[in-house]
Amino acid sequence: MSPPPTPVPATTTRTSLDLFVEAAASRYGVVAGDYWQLHRWSITEPGQFWELVWDFYGVRASTPYDRVLSDDPMPHQRWFEGAHLNYADQVLRHCDRPGAAVVSIHEDGTRTELRWSELGQQVAAFAHTLRAHGVRRGDRVVGYLTNSIEAIVAFLGCASVGAVWAGCAPDYGAAAAGDRLRQLEPTVLVAVTAYQWAGTIVDRRTVVAELAHDLGVRTVVCVERSGLALDTFDGVEVVGWQDAISPSVNHVEVEQVPTDHPLWVLFSSGTTGVPKGIVHGHAGVLLAHLSLLGLQHDLGPGDTLFWYTTTNWMLWNVVVSALLVGATTVVYEGSPIHPGPDRLWQIVEQEQVTVFGTSPGHLQHSASSGLRPSRDHVLGSLTQVAATGAPVAPALFDWVRDEVGPDLPLVSVCGGTDVVSAFLGGAPNLPVRAGEISGPQLGVAASTFGPDGTPVRDTVGELVVTAPYPSMPIGFWNDPDGSKYHAAYFDTFPQVWRQGDWATHTGHGTFIVHGRSDSTLNRNGVRIGSSDLYQIVEKDPAVSEALVLGVELPDGSYRMPMFLVPSPGHQLTAADLTRLQAALRSQGSPRHVPDEMHVVDAIPHTKTGKKLEIPLKRILQGVEPADAVSAGAVDRPELLSYYTVLARQWAEERSG
Repeated sequence: MSPPPTPVPATTTRTSLDLFVEAAASRYGVVAGDYWQLHRWSITEPGQFWELVWDFYGVRASTPYDRVLSDDPMPHQRWFEGAHLNYADQVLRHCDRPGAAVVSIHEDGTRTELRWSELGQQVAAFAHTLRAHGVRRGDRVVGYLTNSIEAIVAFLGCASVGAVWAGCAPDYGAAAAGDRLRQLEPTVLVAVTAYQWAGTIVDRRTVVAELAHDLGVRTVVCVERSGLALDTFDGVEVVGWQDAISPSVNHVEVEQVPTDHPLWVLFSSGTTGVPKGIVHGHAGVLLAHLSLLGLQHDLGPGDTLFWYTTTNWMLWNVVVSALLVGATTVVYEGSPIHPGPDRLWQIVEQEQVTVFGTSPGHLQHSASSGLRPSRDHVLGSLTQVAATGAPVAPALFDWVRDEVGPDLPLVSVCGGTDVVSAFLGGAPNLPVRAGEISGPQLGVAASTFGPDGTPVRDTVGELVVTAPYPSMPIGFWNDPDGSKYHAAYFDTFPQVWRQGDWATHTGHGTFIVHGRSDSTLNRNGVRIGSSDLYQIVEKDPAVSEALVLGVELPDGSYRMPMFLVPSPGHQLTAADLTRLQAALRSQGSPRHVPDEMHVVDAIPHTKTGKKLEIPLKRILQGVEPADAVSAGAVDRPELLSYYTVLARQWAEERSG
């Protein structure tokens, strides 16, 4: 049975969504007494809806569009054909505002504030530097950077000249970074010489030099950290960051580009092969993010967004887009739990954050560490907590209500790198139900399909989107006929986007995401989402993290092991494991009880913090680690050996 909804907090403040509803009524006669009526209009009349988003936020275009959306079926739809614009224009229009555009905080506590006027000056100067080094429309500029002011300025300068941006964080080694960035044949590399993590300075100068040679760039713009300068080397011009933003340029000449001109390339995790380059266009990202951040999260001038991320994760791109609506964005370089587990909550208080975004893993760590943020910090500025990256356990909704704020919604969000946005999430006028996502985002025709391609409700199915959405990719890099793109999303259900998540669309409109459909567990023909087990086990105070895998073996047998990491100060005893099995049986079903439980020191993840379910399953099936996963895409590759040993033990058992 679904939990009762938490009522929408009573408020006299008019949200951006309220004003948007009034505009829809005035222009189109839309009657939207609640969110669901508004959503229905947004997907049945997408031309009207997205036209109004364009006008509501005053999108700047040097030439007007001919129509909002072409009649072509997915994935061949075209948005705002005829218009010429630039994502960066929508940010730079705010540069006459007072106050901070970006606040940067380092792990050691160093705080830097970049005011709106300074942002405009630095972007103009960096764009001038790029042009002086031969960068033109369509060229690629890549970053090897921390979540920093420099990364934002470099991206906006790149976009301003019509070049294409891509980047990754400096925790990638030269090989893993090269696997991604080399595909783009970039002209310029912007790179940091070091980063700080958990109190340690990590020198990356050797990696930067290797990467520059691997990429064959003509120019490296060097962002110096911890006093570590980059040496010059043959065939590459090294430009210091201060020199790159020093040209005295009063105004940036923003290149006007077609709406589907590539803005950036994001990369898939690369855990099972060469990372796929996912290309998004200027207009699609611009419109999707204005709706996501402005309407769904109610951000605007005077608000502050702090979403913990690194430049490896698509949330970094969303963090930058807070500038589109005139909000301040806070970026943090360092470990989220150093020097203590409440580090991010300190920043929320210090910066008077309006919307705080994080991962379910961080919320779980806060809860397991006994944090009480509302008692220990002044959080009066906070209007919502948001979480994405994995399903959010019901217990975390209770923890946020009890320990962060009784009237603060915990907004669970589901989207991804593929669309660099959200398909499912919350809204200011939507109630929250523990363990569920409040609903589809405006303009998103979300549903769940059964195996026969028809919609299903109140039962598990494939999460799909049945109509175009602006930030769907314009294609994959190096995929000229679009075959790889089509295979990734449209092969299962013709002209319907398959997200790859296993979800339940409830009768009251919410969604419950159970995990990736390609890692779903199958017990005697019954499919179970891995997150259903995590929600039961990980709320136990003795468990820090869990991993469960469903492994089909060569002899036709099926094993479902669970791996458990004890919480700090705990040891998982046989009695603990018995208690956890009983909880899985009573709160789930007998099918939820794993075949075996293993206590481990840690669980390997991707660089964006996702559990390494599919590669570990393949290793347990007997695939060599080097063939199952790219070590450079794993946070702790040394952990893979445990699963290799276990796979051999299983093979010996099968052979008798």
